[in-house]
Amino acid sequence: MKQNQKSIAMPEKPFDFILFITVLVLLAMGIVMVLSASSPQSLAETGSSYEYVTKQAIFAIIGIVLMLIISKIDYRIYKKFANIAYIGSVIVLAVVPFLGSSSKGATRWLDLGFVRFQPSEIAKIALIIFYASWLTKNRDKIKTLKTGFIVPFLYLAPIALILVFLQNHLSVTIIIIAVVSIMMLMAGTKMKYFVTFGSIGAVGGVGLLYAIAKLTGGESGGFRLDRIVTFLNPWADIRGDGWQVVQSLYAIGSGRIIWSRIRRK
Repeated sequence: MKQNQKSIAMPEKPFDFILFITVLVLLAMGIVMVLSASSPQSLAETGSSYEYVTKQAIFAIIGIVLMLIISKIDYRIYKKFANIAYIGSVIVLAVVPFLGSSSKGATRWLDLGFVRFQPSEIAKIALIIFYASWLTKNRDKIKTLKTGFIVPFLYLAPIALILVFLQNHLSVTIIIIAVVSIMMLMAGTKMKYFVTFGSIGAVGGVGLLYAIAKLTGGESGGFRLDRIVTFLNPWADIRGDGWQVVQSLYAIGSGRIIWSRIRRK
């Protein structure tokens, strides 16, 4: 009887060496890009071209160590903290505009003195834990419209409203909605719900941004509309909002694996 009451421990999975190497390669590429982009400014501000990239490398090493430690934790433990993760995300994101620090016109950071971070980044992980737990508990009802589509997005609504209207952080809102949508699809939510209601939501969202921009004279939400227009057609304003995109296309179009130029005879 005692043996039957004991939970069956899952066998320890082997270390995923390929995934680990992939993470290291991407991390190394990112550090090189930081060095390339920040070295002139770092030299001008600190007297060293490697000041910023050194800090980035230190955080990268800390991240690798934490990744190895966390990979040894049984993921089923996170399920116990799913509700706490969701409630904590809502509370922390809501207090940021009132207690957070501002930078370049946006208040999205919390400054604890020894570290400064965006709670929205932590909220991404917390929401993944919450939705993984919720979708697992309700996996038998995922096919229905109410439990499989409406209820999950009702949970997501407070997060989205806080990010958009209090933090003015549309980009993270889109990322979170995309991640949650992918999790719902993988769990079994019907694609037709996303096609039908997602299309209506996308059109309504763009229309709302346009209306806000017009009502406020472009002071609120106007830049978002400009980004959407630039994304769809960067050539419409080559010397303005579309400058970076157009220059990137030029760089890709004229790029070569070998630096030397081959002339045709």
